[in-house]
Amino acid sequence: MLNLINGLGNVLKTIGMDPFKLDADAIIQKTRKKANFTGELPGQVDVGLHKMIAGINKDARLNPFGKLAVKSLLERTLYGRFKVEQVLAENPEIEKAEIKQPVFIIGMPRTGTSILHAMMHEDPAHRSPLAWECLLPYPVPRPENFADNDQLKTIRREFEQLFKLVPDFLKKHYMAADAPQECLAINNLDFNSFQISAQLYAPTYMKWFAETSDSLATMHFHKRFLQYLQSGGVKAERWLLKSPVHLMRLDEIFEVYPDAQVIMTHREPVKVVASIGSLLTSVRSLYSNFEDPIRTGREQMKTWHHYFDRFLESRKRLQKEDQIIDLHFEDFAGDHIGTAKKIYDKFGWKLSDEAIVRFKTFLTNNPRDKNGLHMYHLEDFGLTEDEVNEKFKAYIEFMNRF
Repeated sequence: MLNLINGLGNVLKTIGMDPFKLDADAIIQKTRKKANFTGELPGQVDVGLHKMIAGINKDARLNPFGKLAVKSLLERTLYGRFKVEQVLAENPEIEKAEIKQPVFIIGMPRTGTSILHAMMHEDPAHRSPLAWECLLPYPVPRPENFADNDQLKTIRREFEQLFKLVPDFLKKHYMAADAPQECLAINNLDFNSFQISAQLYAPTYMKWFAETSDSLATMHFHKRFLQYLQSGGVKAERWLLKSPVHLMRLDEIFEVYPDAQVIMTHREPVKVVASIGSLLTSVRSLYSNFEDPIRTGREQMKTWHHYFDRFLESRKRLQKEDQIIDLHFEDFAGDHIGTAKKIYDKFGWKLSDEAIVRFKTFLTNNPRDKNGLHMYHLEDFGLTEDEVNEKFKAYIEFMNRF
């Protein structure tokens, strides 16, 4: 199918046709009609979508499959946002619901955040946004069909297809249709998210995302989305959330959620940069025939250095140390349950016997090498340990305090 789409797209291009062209106004018009949405474009959807598509068209060099996949994703994302806004407008009481002491797992990519998130999600006291309900949020999930519905089945099929197209994906990243999803998928509904960069090369858009976009507005939507999800009745004591990109949004997190509790994971930058470079190179190669590992490695080194510097400035200024715990990847990898106990002790939560049993069952069913070992080397991305360590000198000094 991949080769067929690319072949057809290339043939049509030679005769001046581009059926997969990315056009923001056309996507808005088509999706408005499909969703029967007549109101103003919410939040920064208009500017975010236009910035995203302009950046993709300028930088990404997508193959026909990439264009088709991205176009479909953007249309579906916008449709989901329109339907969420319709439900919220029709039910204003939803936004009055309290979101109390949400938990945010942050830290640079490849520092154990995904497995920590998935493991802690097994505690019945926690409610995480799941992949399927972020990608297909309408209709709102309800207890009676939460574990078996058309949205879940659709995303499960799509993930299975992705894993076939990128055979080494699961070696590099834990992901499942019914597993906890990162906040980047929520923020993508506001078209202000790192998510597109995980799929393709889009530096122009990412510059807007990091330097100009309204991060506070997006975090306000983040809260509204959590209120939307829980309005169907699927609730728990606290929301459990995760995204490495929250490194650069610490101010916004505490502005919107003053009682938030933050778990930050740490790992040697040389391993972080090589690992994220390896993952992104695999995924981006699906959407473009011009993926360059050297470019991706340097891009990610600069990106996460910038995000961490912003985090460090915010953390010093905010003085929220009683609401933050720092963990080392190696400690978590060596003692998952012991690390969980440290978290629960820090925040004064009760760690039930049931939660411990569920943690252990999850870990048994999902060993680190379940889908094969993720092998990567820094030199594959044109980088040296000295270069990375020098770039992250401030981070290494900070990390070694814990």
